[in-house]
Amino acid sequence: MAQDQKTGCGPSGCGVPLTPEQERILHGHGTERPGSSALNAEKRAGIYHCAGCGRSLFDAAMKYESGSGWPSFFETLPEAVGVTRDASHGMVRTEVHCAGCEGHLGHVFPDGPRPTGLRYCMNGLALDFRPS
Repeated sequence: MAQDQKTGCGPSGCGVPLTPEQERILHGHGTERPGSSALNAEKRAGIYHCAGCGRSLFDAAMKYESGSGWPSFFETLPEAVGVTRDASHGMVRTEVHCAGCEGHLGHVFPDGPRPTGLRYCMNGLALDFRPS
């Protein structure tokens, strides 16, 4: 492995190389195509972790079908994420990043379900789902 290649966490454990697409999303603030993530259909109990560092981000019980094309959650685990203002692409949004490694996860919008009214719209490639 090249010395400058970043590693992440996945089903085979931490320290595995990130794919080029994961690198683009997590460290280049990219976005995957809507509807492209297998996690959209994931219904099992478990925890969603950051694919970059393994930090626990979301409980599967917080996930819901938003119709957006990306895995969506109405709440995060405590101290799991941070947010910043994102004024790219001609609009103002709130970017969500991992509180551990600061990898880009997606965006949060104020149009989610109760009890929070929030929609954490996440890139599936930035997440590592671990079933219970």
